[in-house]
Amino acid sequence: MDGVVNNNAVELCGIVAAQPHFSHKSREREFYTLPFVVCRLSGAEDRVNVTIDRRMAENCPAGRRLRIRGELRSFNNRSGTGSRLVISVFAREIEQTDDEDMNRVELTGTICKKPTYRRTPMGREICDLMLAVNRRYGRSDYLPCIAWGVGAAEAREWDVGHRVALVGRLQSRQYIKVENGESVEKTAFEVSVVEFK
Repeated sequence: MDGVVNNNAVELCGIVAAQPHFSHKSREREFYTLPFVVCRLSGAEDRVNVTIDRRMAENCPAGRRLRIRGELRSFNNRSGTGSRLVISVFAREIEQTDDEDMNRVELTGTICKKPTYRRTPMGREICDLMLAVNRRYGRSDYLPCIAWGVGAAEAREWDVGHRVALVGRLQSRQYIKVENGESVEKTAFEVSVVEFK
């Protein structure tokens, strides 16, 4: 893996789930959050947030089928509300399409936290990874990934600093968190690894 450059590429085909809404302003540019749904082969849906430029928002009405190309991004939320690590897709290109649903992520980066290996109650091997993928200008995205089976057994042996290239898909999953004595449904985002390269 020595000499391999960082890679961060996402390609999604799916449906706009709701109208884009204002997210933030950066360097005099306005950005919007686009709720987007991609169906898996199993029929389950992954609901992801896509960050788009204001000019793109005009072409993204609810119900439209789109192809989105961009990068996976992370943001450390210090506001005290919501998830601490916010994961979204930063769109570089958007186009209308009739293609079937697709969800492909390619990442190359560095393991930045010791992998966590476990087995499900049914005996399936799982390994959680945190991958640091450098951007230009000295910033990095910290992206949670999950490997299964043979990939999990391989990943459990890696140490912090190990370079990794992978292909997977961005998945969303719901979980319950107790906050102030109340059960609150939350959504976690992670890259489900299909293969290590």
